[in-house]
Amino acid sequence: MVDTDMPTESVPITPPQAQALPAVVLKSGRDKSVRAHHPRLFSGAIKLTEGRPKDGNVVDVRTNNGEWLARGIINQQAQIAVRLLSWDPTESIDDQFWYKRTARAVKLRRRDPLLSHTNARRLVFGESDGLPGVIADDYAGHIVLQLSTLAAANARASILDALVQCAGALSVTERNDEERMRHEHLRDNAGVLYGYAPQEPVEITENGLHFLVDVNTGQKTGFYLDQRENRARLARYCADTTVLNVFSYTGAFAVATAAHGAARVINIDSSPDALRMAEANARLNSGTPCLYEYVAAEAFAELRRRRAAGEQYDIVILDPPKFAHSTEQIDRAARAYKDLNRVGIGLVKAGGILAAFSCSGVIDAALFQKVMFSAAVEAGRDVQIVEKLSQASDHPILLSFPESEYLKGLLCRVL
Repeated sequence: MVDTDMPTESVPITPPQAQALPAVVLKSGRDKSVRAHHPRLFSGAIKLTEGRPKDGNVVDVRTNNGEWLARGIINQQAQIAVRLLSWDPTESIDDQFWYKRTARAVKLRRRDPLLSHTNARRLVFGESDGLPGVIADDYAGHIVLQLSTLAAANARASILDALVQCAGALSVTERNDEERMRHEHLRDNAGVLYGYAPQEPVEITENGLHFLVDVNTGQKTGFYLDQRENRARLARYCADTTVLNVFSYTGAFAVATAAHGAARVINIDSSPDALRMAEANARLNSGTPCLYEYVAAEAFAELRRRRAAGEQYDIVILDPPKFAHSTEQIDRAARAYKDLNRVGIGLVKAGGILAAFSCSGVIDAALFQKVMFSAAVEAGRDVQIVEKLSQASDHPILLSFPESEYLKGLLCRVL
């Protein structure tokens, strides 16, 4: 690996901006978030644009009184009109900028002691790493890259160079989120950018366990790295238990609980392909005498069926997909979380554990706890929070960007 923050000769360097840049001028009173280093500037805050910039150009951001505030990349077709990148008026947004930011993110992961027991990690986490729209996940040297903003897509070459030279990539494959790309009016450029992407699932290790990851067609980038610490923390409660693992995907929670003594684990997921991978992951970690079951079913219906049958379990894990993608969907998502957890609480034996998660960024931790309270009341059970969980350390939360805290988890004891 190359341990440097500076680009090699293969990285083209654009000279610093030598002349005045185009600028967006803010409406009066709309500068607070920019001053607080929030990386998103919405179109509704802009009074006018000077200099006729093209989408993808670097622009300065100024107050209505002409004060310089920040610099970023403009996309006038998107609701987030400017992706803010720098609050230093002497800093140029060029190829070197993107290379150095990516290299810095990679270097910070190498220094993270919480990542010493795995060869799979998120190398770049978007705005939290000062790289809006860039996600890069490393699976034993095979990197899956997502570029979901115009700014990131235009910097593809510099980002790729940094991943190859500083992360020692064996391959880099671009896989993009179609919904996010639509918001930015981008075309999908998915495909192998470097090396030879593996055709078979990649084997990774995590805290002594082994998992297969489909880097080509798996959900998101192939594996839920953000739950790494949460799998280990929940597993401590699982000796001699029966576990119901709902929205199981490829069974990572199941394998972790089995490794810590769970006697029986039932995986429920709507995808037969995901369940087949879950079976393969169980076989990779077959040193524990756990009885696994696999149920291909729609989660809500299956949970209601089991509740009506009077079934109960020592541990119930509810890790659903995102229920809310925007603030307009908060109320509907909150009702869905309440309904899901109301039934889930009823499936837990007295004294057992419910592990409840939300990955909806617009549902904050306080609201999620209120939803869980309502679910407990409707289920007629007393519930204690024993641990509060969040995303893994390679998904850092930027204080100036609270939206980067998206994963909430509660380990609850049901009485």
